Amino acid sequence: MKNQPETNQEDVRLNKFISHNTKYSRREADALIAEGRVKVNKKTITDLSTKVLTTDVVAIDNKPIKFEKNKMYTVLVYNKPKGELVTKNDPQGRRIIFDTLGAKYKHFLPIGRLDYSSEGVLLLTDSVDVANALMHSDLQRVYKIKLSGALTKQVEDAMNNGLELDDATKGARKDSKVKSMNFAPFLGYKIDSVKDTFSKLKVAITEGKNRELRRFFAHFGLDVLDLKRVEYGGISLNNLPTGKSRYLTREEYKNLKDYLATKDND
Repeated sequence: MKNQPETNQEDVRLNKFISHNTKYSRREADALIAEGRVKVNKKTITDLSTKVLTTDVVAIDNKPIKFEKNKMYTVLVYNKPKGELVTKNDPQGRRIIFDTLGAKYKHFLPIGRLDYSSEGVLLLTDSVDVANALMHSDLQRVYKIKLSGALTKQVEDAMNNGLELDDATKGARKDSKVKSMNFAPFLGYKIDSVKDTFSKLKVAITEGKNRELRRFFAHFGLDVLDLKRVEYGGISLNNLPTGKSRYLTREEYKNLKDYLATKDND
């Protein structure tokens, strides 16, 4: 008996199908389609808006593309501005990231959080598995920070050696249920400037706990005045303007695929 085709499949844009299952980017896929080099079920397709199912036979230059289920996901890089909440909705009516990104991304899952006053790299995906793998990873997160005072040796020692706090409520939201926190040693840090009234530094950590950096520095009486995440797991903004988004590059998708493969083998 032949296997019955899957039902209730979600159709995807042809360029997305090609980019996730071949070496081509979405832009390159669009060019292939426009040039008449792509066939779907043996029919040449030139309409860039065409959608396909995973059961369709897609071919480039008459060579069928092998569909791999675990590659069919999308990851978005968003340069989150200050003044937006990373949530699906806000009862208080404050601005959320999807007000900028648009309704077509409303089903995407944020990978980790950036609080209302923070900005920079925020990854989103349409795959629960990818979101979970990256959120619970020890991938490097890099931040640029401006603090309200001078760094001391005590702060540097804590960055190098880690910190355990029974009371980590300073720097937390008032309604946070997380009271205590353990901070792993920072992967690294670079001090850009230190003055009596403020310090600027770049730090790399492997965790993404609730307002982790704000709590850490608040323990030493330092408020985080500015916080910008510039990298997450090797994915950076690449000159992406504030409030704009982009898809992962071909190389970034390859690196992500390789990383997820190592997780599958754990």
